Amino acid sequence: MQPRTTRLTAPASSAAVIGLLFLASACAPPQDPKAAAGTASATPSAKAPARPLTTASLKGLAFKDGEVPQAYEPIEVQEPQPEGSGRSFPPVSVPACQPLVDVRTGKGSSAHVFQIFNWKENLMGGGSTLASYESDQAQQRFAELKQALSTCRSYEGEGYVGPFKATVTTETPPRVGDEAVAFREIIPMGPEQPGDRNEQFIVVRTGNAIATFSELSVGKGLSFPSELISRQVERLQNAQRS
Repeated sequence: MQPRTTRLTAPASSAAVIGLLFLASACAPPQDPKAAAGTASATPSAKAPARPLTTASLKGLAFKDGEVPQAYEPIEVQEPQPEGSGRSFPPVSVPACQPLVDVRTGKGSSAHVFQIFNWKENLMGGGSTLASYESDQAQQRFAELKQALSTCRSYEGEGYVGPFKATVTTETPPRVGDEAVAFREIIPMGPEQPGDRNEQFIVVRTGNAIATFSELSVGKGLSFPSELISRQVERLQNAQRS
């Protein structure tokens, strides 16, 4: 996962959250068609792709203070660090899983921004990444993501707190955007921890933009607020129609 640097302003215990929130993670198991889990699609638009949204546009479409009552403020919109300036990690152990990491962190996009949400009722918090792509690259990246979900079952990697091993389960995604996937990564935290690290990812493509939403918890399986996903995706849709 691409490194993220931010100053959290939630309660003092947020310092312990940072190491959990930014542990690098990736990939997923085969989908179960009987459970209808993993992907959902609306009818794609037949129109030519709109011009990619700029960094400034994406920042303007992200949530502002006062728009997310579930989170502590301020809600900062952040840009990625310049290439090569932050800490990097080796590829995950299973090459087929790599697209999950790359797509959800906006790798290869023409522009992307991210936000971190310090929830009032979930100490671990959540985040979102808004990425824009040239031409039909968003569709290509999303196809790679879905292929990864159909083949990747588990992987090993390295994050800010050291090596880890993750397993992934797919879930039924919300019916938003042109297509969407949802999956959950589980990482054992060791006997001294209250439970396993459990992070949900919902990834939505709308036009040539891809939005990723994540919700982190320990010992339970929480979900990113669905109403925030709908509002954010709608903003991306409207911006590409204008």
